[in-house]
Amino acid sequence: MNTQEPIYKTDALIAENIEQYLETHQHKTMLRFITCGSVDDGKSTLIGRLLYDSKMIFEDQLATLEADSKRSGTQGEEIDFALLVDGLAAEREQGITIDVAYRFFTTEKRKFIVADTPGHEQYTRNMVTGASTADLAVILIDARKGILTQTRRHSYLVKLLGIRHVVLAVNKMDLVDYSQEVFDKIVSDYTAFAAEIGIETFTPIPISGFKGDNITGPSENTPWYDGVSLLPHLEEVEVEDSREQASPFRMQVQWVNRPNLDFRGFAGLVSSGQVRPGDEVRVLPSGKTSTVARIVALEGDRDLAVAGESITLTLADEIDCSRGQVIVASQSPLEVADQFESTIVWMDEHELLPGRAYWMKIGTQTISATVAEPKYEVNVNTQEHLASKTLDLNAIGVANITTDREIPFAPYDENRDLGGFILIDKITNQTVAAGMLHFALRRAQNVHWQATDITRDNHAEMKNQKPAVLWLTGLSGSGKSTIANIVEKKLARMNRHTFLLDGDNVRHGLNKDLGFTEADRVENIRRVGEVAKLMTDAGLIVITAFISPFRSERDMVRSMMQPGEFVEVFVDTPLEVAESRDVKGLYAKARSGKLKNFTGIDSPYEHPESPELRIDTTEMTPEEAADLIIARLIP
Repeated sequence: MNTQEPIYKTDALIAENIEQYLETHQHKTMLRFITCGSVDDGKSTLIGRLLYDSKMIFEDQLATLEADSKRSGTQGEEIDFALLVDGLAAEREQGITIDVAYRFFTTEKRKFIVADTPGHEQYTRNMVTGASTADLAVILIDARKGILTQTRRHSYLVKLLGIRHVVLAVNKMDLVDYSQEVFDKIVSDYTAFAAEIGIETFTPIPISGFKGDNITGPSENTPWYDGVSLLPHLEEVEVEDSREQASPFRMQVQWVNRPNLDFRGFAGLVSSGQVRPGDEVRVLPSGKTSTVARIVALEGDRDLAVAGESITLTLADEIDCSRGQVIVASQSPLEVADQFESTIVWMDEHELLPGRAYWMKIGTQTISATVAEPKYEVNVNTQEHLASKTLDLNAIGVANITTDREIPFAPYDENRDLGGFILIDKITNQTVAAGMLHFALRRAQNVHWQATDITRDNHAEMKNQKPAVLWLTGLSGSGKSTIANIVEKKLARMNRHTFLLDGDNVRHGLNKDLGFTEADRVENIRRVGEVAKLMTDAGLIVITAFISPFRSERDMVRSMMQPGEFVEVFVDTPLEVAESRDVKGLYAKARSGKLKNFTGIDSPYEHPESPELRIDTTEMTPEEAADLIIARLIP
């Protein structure tokens, strides 16, 4: 931490009266903004200039900056301000921004967090990360080049992510002799483009990050421009919190605070609106109502809490409320649904697999969700809607998403906290996507579960057996179907009610429309899992023989069943043994290139990590394997 005296004496208050300075600093508003644009538009230079002109560098930093600038061939006041924020070694080596670099600075009026986001298309996910919490975007354009592809791409993302304030910073005006004609042409072109993508208003400013024109005040070099300068505009623009305070009260519960038996509070961050003791509130998704008894904060009880504040609420009634639920104003409840239309920005090198279950983190809750095949992918450079069955790295598409239970939500353009989400791969625990909810699907409200008088327990009791799913998984040629057939015959002799679902047989009917891509394999197992679930509801013992190569889908089927009903049987046969059998000739076709996406050759098989049973077919006959499975099923 640098403790030297600032070179600007206006901060002398820090030395004279630190308590007064801290008090003043504490009540400043915070603006989060991003700088984005094409490569070499001057983002880092502009941020460096803001740090310099806002008095946020110190004597030792200035000395280093001047020395580095001299080494790079500039003299005197011509300082390379990009050196201030060039903190990544890889950036120095490659000359590009490859990650989001955050910087903090402050002025007498406001505090700022600025994100310097990458300019390259392949780092779209990084730009989305930086923009996800921003209130304002500074879109830079090189005055010599005009509007480029990345200008359009980043502008589209800014609109998509709900950033309401946009500054069009036409940079490097010094390199076009401060031409008003050049500036007006760029603003005119951008106005037409902005209207196409739905950006209704923006603030155009002619600047030079290198020379400092129109950064902190009017420049003598642009007498034809009578608009606001950049830093004063950043100091005065309305921040998101002020908008959110005018919205209905919403608070996501982060944890239940119960230090003793006499106190039970619900802690969280107020997402929008305000709340007072005595206000009627509703807990979602349960819909239970109560009134606020107390608002508790670090400094004690409060008479008012507003958006952006972390508080603990106590309620007048003992009602069920836990982490992930949302407390809202009783007269302005949120929608509750389990199916939505959403925009998804895919952020993983492995493509989206429609039908696969991912963890969905929205607000303070984490739930299981599946994404349907995209309705379309968006070409963000042209806004064209493209047909697509999946989404690759940095792709943006619109798709329906289904959660495993109903959740309270708000459309993203109304509330980022309640409408924005991320998707997490259940196996790798990596974040694979960011998304924005649009609206609940109508069928989510129109389709209800119909209660029936004859339950699954009644079906099982009539058959005098316990339902189960014997899930045989393994490579093609491992012997799954042979063993499954023997198991069913032995159970039939024991008067057990069974049904055998075989991979090849199912593809002749229910799944005849599916191929063997990863996405189709995921959908194949999802459908089979749903059928198996219905059969267990009917009281049957279901035997399946599917390669089912991915752990995620096997775990998904397990999660559909009642505890203890899913028995994973790994038919463990080495690839060379399975290939030597090759009774269907499939391995030979795959080796010759005539059969694509074949498991074990050019498509992976993920071995079960902890199956209920492991069958080694190199040491055990199919009859012995069947007996072992039945012994596990019927002790």
